[in-house]
Amino acid sequence: MPERSAIVLRIARAAIEHTLGVGAQIRLPPEPWLEAPGCSFVTLRRGGDLRGCIGSLEAHRPLGEDIAANAVAAALRDRRFPPVAAFELPSLAVEVSLLQPSEPLECTDEDDAMRQLRPGIDGLVIEYGSSRATFLPQVWENLPDTPMFLRELKRKAGLPAGFWHADLRLRRYGVEKHCERNGPDE
Repeated sequence: MPERSAIVLRIARAAIEHTLGVGAQIRLPPEPWLEAPGCSFVTLRRGGDLRGCIGSLEAHRPLGEDIAANAVAAALRDRRFPPVAAFELPSLAVEVSLLQPSEPLECTDEDDAMRQLRPGIDGLVIEYGSSRATFLPQVWENLPDTPMFLRELKRKAGLPAGFWHADLRLRRYGVEKHCERNGPDE
């Protein structure tokens, strides 16, 4: 697993460096698992604070390409933050989450959904009409209370915190998480 971790983190960092003009174009290693369709989220932190996070919920391209594209998007296109500048790279910590296939969370109501959720394990996608949002399993670290986790995810999707409807859909998933401690050299 350490080799796999080094590979995915290097892909993400190299894609950002190249896009910012301070690194060579990324060459994806010829690994079958990188060539297979997959989905990832790339999270960037600076000084422990979130600096960008973007990902894919459905596998629509080879995993290696997905990691590189999401790394660049997290650095430059997360609407919550200004684009990352080259001077930030030494203090930027990269985290790559490889998503496992999601499964529907069959529940009769919100209480049933909360009983089935596994804090710290489940990432969750919520969908209702055209509204959709997700929280990675890592979000449990900041929102360890199941009702609060679900309320905040609904808000992220643009739904009222107390909203529930029979047509609301939930899907859970796990991740394989790879992260730099504080930056590229740690």
